[in-house]
Amino acid sequence: MKAFTRFLPAFALAVSTLSAGVLPDDKEAEYYAIETFQLPPDCAAEVGSIELMPNDRVVFGTRRGEIWTVDNAYDKDISKAKFTKFAEGLHEILGLAWRKDGWLYVTQRPELSRLKDKDGDGRADIFETVNADWNILGDYHEFAFGSRFDKDGNIWIVLCLTGSFHSDAPWRGWCVRVTPDGKMLPTAAGIRSPGGIGFIPDGEVFYDDNQGVWNGSSSLKHLTVGAFEGHPDTLKWWDQTKGALGERPLDSADKTRIEDERKRNPKYIPPAVQLPHAHVGNSPTAWDWSESGKFGPFDKQLFVADQSWSVLNRVFLEKVNGVYQGACFPFVKGLKSGPIGVRMSADGGTLFVGGSDRGWGARGGSPHSFERVRWTGKVPFEIHEMRAKPDGFELTFTEPVDAESAKNATSYTMREYTWAFRAEYGGPEVDETIPKIEVTSVSDDGKSVRLKITPLTQGLVHQLELPGLKSKAGQPLLHPIGYYTLNEIPKK
Repeated sequence: MKAFTRFLPAFALAVSTLSAGVLPDDKEAEYYAIETFQLPPDCAAEVGSIELMPNDRVVFGTRRGEIWTVDNAYDKDISKAKFTKFAEGLHEILGLAWRKDGWLYVTQRPELSRLKDKDGDGRADIFETVNADWNILGDYHEFAFGSRFDKDGNIWIVLCLTGSFHSDAPWRGWCVRVTPDGKMLPTAAGIRSPGGIGFIPDGEVFYDDNQGVWNGSSSLKHLTVGAFEGHPDTLKWWDQTKGALGERPLDSADKTRIEDERKRNPKYIPPAVQLPHAHVGNSPTAWDWSESGKFGPFDKQLFVADQSWSVLNRVFLEKVNGVYQGACFPFVKGLKSGPIGVRMSADGGTLFVGGSDRGWGARGGSPHSFERVRWTGKVPFEIHEMRAKPDGFELTFTEPVDAESAKNATSYTMREYTWAFRAEYGGPEVDETIPKIEVTSVSDDGKSVRLKITPLTQGLVHQLELPGLKSKAGQPLLHPIGYYTLNEIPKK
């Protein structure tokens, strides 16, 4: 390791406002409570990343280059939380990873660093550079989002493009890994504007990419070594990997479809789950999950933040024919600012969320925030899972359904669509189809329904609405809509 010496000055972004603050939904609050921490006067908590430390201490890094620790973050009385500045002078912190040896690893714009509190006074006094091998030009858009450690001790880092459109320096728009000994390994290309990166319950790596060029909608994408995520300008650096990632992918074809591109370009990985633009949000960021049963009935599903809309969405993932895909559902709205950092507590019962509105605006209305979300213990009536079947979908529910409404095909509506795969920014929904829906079965326990969809179209998002469905107790769904990305149709 080399001594930590260099930081770039913060690049000021223009401040914009999307709308006035949005209050939490009263119905959602019955099941999931949002609690806001009272911050010290000198803490501008533009939270970019959150991590857990020993002794139930929570730590967050900010876009302003500060790191704060929070004691008593789990206390029933949220006012007892104590904030201590752990470090400052860093630059746009968008990744934190704690190691048991006492080092806190920090992904910041120009490098991966590590910090330690050697004398135990609650402030970092050792700063070291772990790796600074990726390139920056000083452009406002050159963010770097870092993961925690994978099973081999590597940190995965996704690097935004220069200026949002182009890869003007090596490794812009790439994923890189930094090994335990500090070596950088170029890993995957084709990334546009990531907002978060992490590991799903089976250990595979996923990141969020935001709507823009070669991204008709924001989405959750799977990362593997040697993969191509779609943005062709990043391929100019492929030869610098010196064969470590295999054959160079083909350049993307403009004005086609994702399904066609998959067939033409074998290294291209399609988005696992589209997060439909202007339906569930406009700018996804970090996410996390629980498997403890302490965060409601959605174990091993992902809770994905959206900075622009100040909400959390829920994602169910499955693998079909070797390809990841799944469904997105609304979950909780009403966060105070634009969430960027998200971290589930060690016991799986508290989701810490923090964010900023600087540069993009956020519906929450506050310039920054640090909050926690907790399950109240009451189970909402929701779609639990939406699984692809050879002729349609199987829905499971958190509570038994009313059989009469579940068997009635008019309780459901669906539209199918996608976005053009193109070099232009974003784009409208295309290829819309309105399929026929038939209810083929309702389980004896009332907790699952099979739907036959004609046509069931590979490559399209299947937007399902359930306006007429009721629970056995007569309640409507809390969120009567889901969006399934059908990359593959099961063979059986």
